[in-house]
Amino acid sequence: MLGQRRKIGLPAALFAPLALCLVGFVIGNTPMTSLVPTGLVGTVAHTVSGFAVVFLWWFCLSCFDSRFRLKGGVLGVGLFWAAIAALDRGLLGDAFADKGLSRLLVPLGFAIVGHLVWRLLEGREGDLIQQRHDARIMVAVLLGGMLLIDLAADALFGFAWRPIAFAMTQNAMILAFGLWLARRILMVDPAMLTFGVAQAAPMPAGAAPKPGHRPNTELHGRLSVLMETERVFLDPELTFAGFVARMGAPERAVRTLVNHELGHDHFRTFLNHYRVAEARRLLGERDRADKLIAVALDSGFASLASFNRAFRAIEGCTPSEYRAAVRQGQMNPPSQDKQSFEERKTGF
Repeated sequence: MLGQRRKIGLPAALFAPLALCLVGFVIGNTPMTSLVPTGLVGTVAHTVSGFAVVFLWWFCLSCFDSRFRLKGGVLGVGLFWAAIAALDRGLLGDAFADKGLSRLLVPLGFAIVGHLVWRLLEGREGDLIQQRHDARIMVAVLLGGMLLIDLAADALFGFAWRPIAFAMTQNAMILAFGLWLARRILMVDPAMLTFGVAQAAPMPAGAAPKPGHRPNTELHGRLSVLMETERVFLDPELTFAGFVARMGAPERAVRTLVNHELGHDHFRTFLNHYRVAEARRLLGERDRADKLIAVALDSGFASLASFNRAFRAIEGCTPSEYRAAVRQGQMNPPSQDKQSFEERKTGF
């Protein structure tokens, strides 16, 4: 799998440390003292197990969101957790080792699990990859539930409370998650961890249709009207359910159209491509004194922060840098007569 790292992306980079942490957790969580390894193996297992929650958090976010990057608050919270765990386990000296610093991780752990479950469920409606869309509930309930139970036990009974039944159940759930993960890995398919995103790409204009594929011209026409004529992408409150209702077609058919034929893995990215195109036009036409927040709102974005993130992700520069480049003649603003949807979908 690591040989496919370039295609898989961040999940491949996080897989090895995650696997090591989970193995360490299972070894250290053995309820019978006589079976717990001593020496170097026991020390390493005890040390790496302290980072399991962070790598599970990061790994799941990277698998379910192709735009996820280790930065900002997610990176900061993870590093803070790692620092506390390292101090408690004596990696940075004996002064703080076994002083109860791990108690600080319990409320932080609840916040991490809550954030993971929220991100999984919040992105489910607009997730256009059916397999990933369906897996979000399973991971949120099973993995999130397992972590919440473990944290609740630590908070109520202390870290030393490990009755055999509880510890065996924990290890069984970790092993089940590991087997599920191993099944996806051992298939040696770079698309498995990313639920197909690794192999997905927008179909270029003029490309030949897939063998046996017959495009739904009526559905394409309706999509063209919504995006080019009614310009529904300018509504910042537009949801996938609302879009499906306006399309007047089954949800699966709309999901297939936008994902398989247009190459977008999430409804948000589909809308953002239209919104950024509109923003580029406005940045090229409007006076420099016009504030960016006005351009963002007029392009369909709900906030300046989301506008900046989407613009940089698609254009590779900030809106301010783009506007400056247009003014200096280094970039040509898009034509007001935008390329129609029908032209962009040639070959579908």
